[in-house]
Amino acid sequence: MKKIFRIATIVYLILLTATLGAGLFAGIVVAPVTFNTENWLGSTVLTHFQEGQIMTENFIRLSYLVNVTVVAIFLYEAFKYKMQERDSITILAAVITISSGLFFGHYYVPEIITMQLAGEAMTQSETFAAIHRASEIDFKIFSVTLLVLIIQNMRKACR
Repeated sequence: MKKIFRIATIVYLILLTATLGAGLFAGIVVAPVTFNTENWLGSTVLTHFQEGQIMTENFIRLSYLVNVTVVAIFLYEAFKYKMQERDSITILAAVITISSGLFFGHYYVPEIITMQLAGEAMTQSETFAAIHRASEIDFKIFSVTLLVLIIQNMRKACR
């Protein structure tokens, strides 16, 4: 049983790390390239609205990974809690990561899609800007607490 749980811990840590890496890659690499297509193509081929639609598709796909990760966090950390192997930092990080991940995938992404479907003018509104800013903050919170979970679980696995 202990060997199986050790393998589960390794898989869990790989999933958390891959999710963090995917989120960072989307924000640091994909978004700047997507929103600056004129720099790479030499002329304006896509409008900012069209670039936003492409970026949204990236975040839709990222949200699938986030959802899988949220389920894994819930199951793994609940099991560890039941086994009385949790500390308050890990519990708090898990709750915040799960909450922010659910907000990202089930509120912010669908809300942004709905606004995009309403047309380009809607995406230039203050409401859209506020939702977009909030989604960025939410994903940063998700990423930081995900990192805390990775560190806490690696620290415990190395004991």
